[in-house]
Amino acid sequence: MSDSPAPVSDNDSLPSRSLVSGVTYSVFQYAGLLGVLALLVLIFSLMSDHFLSQQTLVTVANNIPDLLVISVGMTLVLIIGGIDLSVGSLLALSSALLGVCMVDWGSPLWSAVPVCLGVGAVCGMLNGLISVKAGIPSFIVTLGMLEMARGSAYLITDSQTKYIGSSIEWIGVPLKGFVFSPAFLLALVIVAAGHYLLTRTVFGRYCVAIGTNAEAVRMSGIRTAPYSVAVFTISGLLCGLAGVMQTSRLSSADPNAAVGLELSAIAACVIGGTSLMGGRGSVINTFFGVLIIAVLQTGLAQIGATDPIKRVITGAVIIVAVLLDAARQRWKQRG
Repeated sequence: MSDSPAPVSDNDSLPSRSLVSGVTYSVFQYAGLLGVLALLVLIFSLMSDHFLSQQTLVTVANNIPDLLVISVGMTLVLIIGGIDLSVGSLLALSSALLGVCMVDWGSPLWSAVPVCLGVGAVCGMLNGLISVKAGIPSFIVTLGMLEMARGSAYLITDSQTKYIGSSIEWIGVPLKGFVFSPAFLLALVIVAAGHYLLTRTVFGRYCVAIGTNAEAVRMSGIRTAPYSVAVFTISGLLCGLAGVMQTSRLSSADPNAAVGLELSAIAACVIGGTSLMGGRGSVINTFFGVLIIAVLQTGLAQIGATDPIKRVITGAVIIVAVLLDAARQRWKQRG
């Protein structure tokens, strides 16, 4: 009997090849996003003498916490194959309720914030329950919630801005001797938690599986409904937190706040490579997507671009991001 080792088949090396391919793809994706970000910084630095400064860094960092937190929730929703168009209105409703609690009812911040978070979570849970239990596409359900939440924000505030002032604005102001605000630091914690949830937990793996093939997940004996409802609830909860952040930055609760913010959140996710068809996405990449949007908008504002021009350029960047993502996918499949 021969002691020579058995020959290694080509199939034995498939897992390692798949791992190498996945790592290569991730590195390529991160490099691409960082390259776009660096290119934008270079362009605006050449066009404006004031862009490359600490003040610009402070402006970008302290204006994005609400969008960043909402985009984390949107990433999770898109990964399971859903979409949430109500996030901007839920932010406005949560913010409005926070303003009513603190201004009209005289509640302290520590007791008003849980109410703000709670209303966001409940509305998000309703989105998930109606979509999953009634079998209605989340696009339709959240579109209805968009209108209901916005109307409720107007009703409870009587369409008036609630000025809160210093009791909340400290959350959005840079810490003494530091360029970042508590809101921005908290947003980074949410990004880290979202990344861990998506990549290191069973919950995250099930979310990806549901977005890839929900029927196959059900056939394997896993109930998909609780996970889908939980994702929408998390998205709503993060809308409530974003409402606190935006209210602190504005020192007031405005029922007109965050109009169209859902589009910015979706754009950040798409720029970061999250698939609108579900099954693929990254919270870290979404973070880069938010930074790209923030740098783009700040740079355009500094060079004096009008609002229509900002919209055209931002839309073009989104389209280019989708085209690049499609190219990356084809490259990954060939690899």
